[in-house]
Amino acid sequence: MVTEYQGRPTMWAAGPADGHALAVRLDYTQSAETIDALDRSILGSSVLAIGVTLLVGAFAVTRVTRRLHLTAQVARRISAGDLDARVDDPRTKDPTRPQDEVATVSGALDTMASSLQRKLQTEQRFTADVAHELRTPLTGLSAAAELLPEGRPSELVRDRVRAMRGLTEDLLEISRLDARTETVDLAVHELGPLAERVVRASGTATEVRIVRDATVETDRRRVERVLGNLVANAHRHGAPPVVVTVDGPVVSVRDHGPGYPAYLLESGPQRFRTESGGKDTASD
Repeated sequence: MVTEYQGRPTMWAAGPADGHALAVRLDYTQSAETIDALDRSILGSSVLAIGVTLLVGAFAVTRVTRRLHLTAQVARRISAGDLDARVDDPRTKDPTRPQDEVATVSGALDTMASSLQRKLQTEQRFTADVAHELRTPLTGLSAAAELLPEGRPSELVRDRVRAMRGLTEDLLEISRLDARTETVDLAVHELGPLAERVVRASGTATEVRIVRDATVETDRRRVERVLGNLVANAHRHGAPPVVVTVDGPVVSVRDHGPGYPAYLLESGPQRFRTESGGKDTASD
C-alpha cells in the first residue's frame, strides 16, 4: 500500500511471520517523482504529436482543397464557354509522380475539355465550309433569277433565293462568331432614329416610343438586325399592338401575345429550332 507518512510518500508491506505480523516501510519519494516525470513526458509527447499531426493534416487538406477549388474554377470557365481553360495538374503530366483522386479528376476534366474543343472546332469548320460552298451556286442562282420574266413565279423564286442567301450569311457569321474572328464595327449612333429606321424597314404597323433618346457607341448593323428580328417575331408569334420603346440606352420590344413558350423559358432560344406550329426561334 502506498500512502503518506510524515508528509512523504511511503510504501507499506505487511505479512504473517511465526504467528506475528511483520510490517516493512519503504520511502517511495524517488519512485513517485519518477512516475510523475514519466506521466508529464507522456502527456507532453502526446500534445506535441497531436499538434504536429494537426499541422500536417491541415497542410495536406489545404493543398487538396486548393487543387479542388482550382478544378472547380476551371470547370466553371469551361461551362461559361472558355474551352481553352485547363487545370494542368503537374501530376497528370508526370507519370512517375503519385496519382491521387484530385489528379484523376483534373486529368479527366482536361481531357473532356480538349475533346469538346476539337468537336466544336470541327463543327465550326464544317459550318464555314458549307456556307462558303453554298455562296457560289447561290450567286449564280440569284443572277439567273433576275433574268426570269416578271410574274408571280419569278417573285417567289427571287424571294426564296434571298432567304437562302440570308441563311448562308447567317451561317458564315455564326462560324466567325464561334471562332471569335468576327470584328465589331463600332461607331456613335442615336438610338431613337436607329429604332425608327428599323421599324420603317420592317414594313409593319409598329409604334415607336422615344421616352429618352441616347447616343451610344455600338455596331449599327447588328443592333438593326437584332431589333428587326425582335419586331418580326413579335408580329409573327405575338399579337398587336407591337411597341418599340427607347428609354436612354435601353431598347425594348413588346407585343401583346400569349408570351414565351415554356421550353424557351426553361432552356432559352436555340439556333434554327422550329416549333411544330412554325415558330422559329433562331432569331429571338
